[in-house]
Amino acid sequence: MSRKLARRQLTPGKLVIATHNKGKLKEMQDLLAPFGMECLSAGELGLAEPEETGTTFVENALIKAHAAAQATGLPALSDDSGLSVAALGGAPGVYTADWAEQGPREGGPGRDWYMAMGKVEGKLARLGPDAPRDAAFHSVLALAWPDGEAVTFEGKIDGSLTWPPRGTTGFGYDPVFIPEGDTRTFSQLDPAEKNAISHRARAFAKLMAEQFAG
Repeated sequence: MSRKLARRQLTPGKLVIATHNKGKLKEMQDLLAPFGMECLSAGELGLAEPEETGTTFVENALIKAHAAAQATGLPALSDDSGLSVAALGGAPGVYTADWAEQGPREGGPGRDWYMAMGKVEGKLARLGPDAPRDAAFHSVLALAWPDGEAVTFEGKIDGSLTWPPRGTTGFGYDPVFIPEGDTRTFSQLDPAEKNAISHRARAFAKLMAEQFAG
């Protein structure tokens, strides 16, 4: 559920997208383009990535949005998202990106998403061939203003996991996630198809209904 503001709304202009993830940035830019927002990424502004110390998607999304808004003096929008696998007790969950970490590299930590997908598959394989493969993607958007006011919006899409990975578009765990009602992975969908149904799109629909409604 969103925590309602007193109808405080964004106006066309600059908005910081608090991410260094190019794939996530592109999705968010495409979703916001019709509303006259000039999206600047935390990466291109040279903002440091704050330490995500929260234990929920909501907490981590707020950490990132507040940090970007305070650093730039502009409204900031962040996304904290991840994959939860029922048979793994909801893991990797808020540690979705951590499962892809390879350790420090020049320019920041390196991430190997194929390795991360393999970790999930390996844990499922150890549970046996009959282990359920139900999974869900979660997204929490946090919109923060420099004065500290903030609001969150949540989206979720259910599905299942497949192996080996399939498809060439998307990012993260997209190549192994099949959304409910389809036979293709997120990485086999056209980006416009994914953006119409994804967890992030569902969170965005709530944001747009509040922020850009007439």
